[in-house]
Amino acid sequence: MKTAVPCYYHLDVEVSPERVDQVSRILAAHLRYWDLETLVEPVRHGTEMLLRVIDEHATDKNTSIEMWWNGQHLITAIGDNDRALRPDHELRACLQHLAAMSDGWGCCATETGSKVIWFSQRARAGERAPLVPAAPAPSLREARGVPREVPVTALAEAPGIRDDALEEAR
Repeated sequence: MKTAVPCYYHLDVEVSPERVDQVSRILAAHLRYWDLETLVEPVRHGTEMLLRVIDEHATDKNTSIEMWWNGQHLITAIGDNDRALRPDHELRACLQHLAAMSDGWGCCATETGSKVIWFSQRARAGERAPLVPAAPAPSLREARGVPREVPVTALAEAPGIRDDALEEAR
């Protein structure tokens, strides 16, 4: 079951070919921890594509990756620090693929001149299994009998009880 608790994850990484696979595994582990198993493959695929383009074409390899889960949508954003990386043929093909595989995507510039590319995935409702009622556990009332009330007259006949205590009880 999908959790409705908002989640956030941030990772700063210097992109290299070996780090692309490592980052992919880290993001997948976080998605599994958040109980979002169905979103692992699309997020891994989109992130790997963007990181490989950054690795091949960017001069500054420092990248920030963020994931936000709001209970319905997972947004994955990748920000590079390279001002020179512009939408060339490789990046355009990557963005077209992102648009085809995601529910939404976008690109925006930052104050420093770098850019952030993001894509979102909506959690699909899985098939629901019918609930099977479980047998109730025995309650305390069933396990122990309720003590019976002792009538006041029985207390009067008991040895050691004074009459004035009996009058107070009534």
